[in-house]
Amino acid sequence: MAPPPTDDDRDESEDERLDRNWDELLQELRITQTGLQLLSGFLLTLPFTQVFGDLDGGQQALYLGLVVVAGVAVGLNMTPVMLHRRVFREHAKDRVVTVGHVVAQVVIAAIAVLVVGMATLIFSVVLSWAAGIAVAVFLAIVLGALLGVVPWRLDPRR
Repeated sequence: MAPPPTDDDRDESEDERLDRNWDELLQELRITQTGLQLLSGFLLTLPFTQVFGDLDGGQQALYLGLVVVAGVAVGLNMTPVMLHRRVFREHAKDRVVTVGHVVAQVVIAAIAVLVVGMATLIFSVVLSWAAGIAVAVFLAIVLGALLGVVPWRLDPRR
């Protein structure tokens, strides 16, 4: 007897669905990991440049805040994998996938914060604080639309 169809009309068992969801989640985490590595790498090189000594107090505070956000984002990005390792073979994949789904969304939001903050920092150093704030507002609107509004509008459950 075939397993009952799931809510998306796939002919798969609950275990098969969880395995597929876990595999998809891992792919997404790999993509965010690469972005985080690039952004964090950029941040970590800044103190070793000549420009760093010229940053004003606000720019230094923004930089340090971004380093903290990057560190938290990296930790969050590893959380689903560590959770999976911790409960491996304990038949808890449903919880791992559920938690991983939420954590992946938080990681994506943290990356968006990093992108906005780094652009703000760069524009404030190269041009002015006004340019940095203008770019921050622009990017926050664009990324908010792309990462929040578009998925919300396309959600079939809406």
